[in-house]
Amino acid sequence: MPSIASRLIPVWLRQYQLSALPTDIIAGIVVGVLVIPQSLGYAVLAGLPPVYGLYAAIVPVAVYSWLGSSNVQAVGPAAVTAIMTASVLHPYADKGVEQYVLMAALLALMMGAILWLAGQLKLGWIMQFISRGVSAGFISGAAVLIFISQLKYLTGIPIAGNGLIGYLSSMQMYASQLHPLTLIIGMSALILMVLNRYGKKWVWQSWLSPSYAKWAERLFPLILLTIAIVLSVVLHWTTSGVATIGNVPQGLPNFTAPYLPDFHEALNLLPTAGLMALIAFVSSSSVASTYARLRGELFDANRELTGLGLANVAGSFFQSFPIAGGFSRTAINVDSGAKTPLASLVTVLVMIAALIAFGYMLAPLPYAILGATIMAAIIGLIDMATLKSAWHRDRLDAASFIAAFAGVLIFGLNTGLVIGLMVSFASLIWQSSKPHVAIVGQLAGTGHFRNINRHDVVTFHNLLMLRIDESLFFGNSESVHRHVVQATRQYPEAHEIILIMSAVNHIDLTGQEMLISLNQELLNQRKHLSFSFIKGPVMDIIEHTPVITDLSGRVYLSTMDAVNGLTDTH
Repeated sequence: MPSIASRLIPVWLRQYQLSALPTDIIAGIVVGVLVIPQSLGYAVLAGLPPVYGLYAAIVPVAVYSWLGSSNVQAVGPAAVTAIMTASVLHPYADKGVEQYVLMAALLALMMGAILWLAGQLKLGWIMQFISRGVSAGFISGAAVLIFISQLKYLTGIPIAGNGLIGYLSSMQMYASQLHPLTLIIGMSALILMVLNRYGKKWVWQSWLSPSYAKWAERLFPLILLTIAIVLSVVLHWTTSGVATIGNVPQGLPNFTAPYLPDFHEALNLLPTAGLMALIAFVSSSSVASTYARLRGELFDANRELTGLGLANVAGSFFQSFPIAGGFSRTAINVDSGAKTPLASLVTVLVMIAALIAFGYMLAPLPYAILGATIMAAIIGLIDMATLKSAWHRDRLDAASFIAAFAGVLIFGLNTGLVIGLMVSFASLIWQSSKPHVAIVGQLAGTGHFRNINRHDVVTFHNLLMLRIDESLFFGNSESVHRHVVQATRQYPEAHEIILIMSAVNHIDLTGQEMLISLNQELLNQRKHLSFSFIKGPVMDIIEHTPVITDLSGRVYLSTMDAVNGLTDTH
């Protein structure tokens, strides 16, 4: 039985190699410094005061580093969870900052509890049911909404809404409130950020070595933020009407008991908390599993659920809002040399230092700079490459992408995700309902059997061999029955019908009833039905049913045995 120490102290810490300490410390400091602007921006995106972005990067990050499944994943405020927070808490925006903060923490608690419970129930497999098309379409649609939502900080126009139409309508309604100086500051910052991110070949690589160019690109947002603070003080932007962060509370986040809503409030939040848990898990596990594979490490999806869940639960007691794993944070963490979660603990210390010693310096920072930071970062999440690839390779996945993308833009995040999932599941059902049933023949001189339409094969006048390439269930049984009947009409001289079951992994009750009925229909036509290559688990299901006991033919171990036995007989 494991000792208490072995259960409380994570494996990575018990097996820590001191040789990794220097790189872990460096990586933690680098990530901590570089993601400060991003953390501030994501808090604003969530509808919270900027300082809450730093709060969300302390307790949740520390808990995940202790309990999470990945050695290098860097968790914290994320774009999608931030905008989903803003979307669901929009009705509370007019009830004061204190109430809004409590509701954001409650959302983190509910989301974390759902993730933790899913981990205890071993539901890590659920990520397999979110198709690439749905996740890419949802994130792309959310990225467009995030981009548009940040225009209020770049223009001073108080736009709001749940979807594209709402944002554009409010922008038109309040266009007269455009603030020219804010627009100049915001657009200038956005152009510089976009050039830094997407024009690095000309901006940095043309005159710096690759390693220096990489760090120049990463440090640029922090440098721009610093310059903006200085200019704001020198040029008195606040007195000119430019919205700035203002007073930043000094010190660490306070321990606060979660807000206890009434039943109806909790019920309203629950669907969004569930969807956020799903999205957070899918995005985090995608990043964690990718880096685990690259590093030759094991990835435990259920442990990821538990770690991410407890990180959100713990954060909810310390003024956090929902957090998730981030690809950009993790990429910086890995590139900076992180070997273990100790790097994330160092990042936590950097955030603590920023709050204690430098928080007051953020007060003159214009919101327009944070908006530009988020807009420049979010462009890369609009994943048109996946849509293009899906359009050429899998139109059904492309349909799921378009459904999720359009649903998010028109109806909002929650409804858009549900629409995408519905289209994805409908596509799966449609595909399953149209199974591939091939008429096969024997490759001359071999024991192999292939589709007669694709290969030059030998056929037998008294045998009709069909390979069923799907499991048999209620959604496709009728289609399989129709294929077999049509084939028997196409080859009326064949009196021995062999169904090759090598690709059938399960036969439900409807599938069994179809086979029983098919056997009787063929028998009425003086034809015999036989099976070959039935897998053991499938035979365990049907062995003592009329599918086998009333079979007019035989069950053959292989198709070659069936051919030898039936051609010899006839």
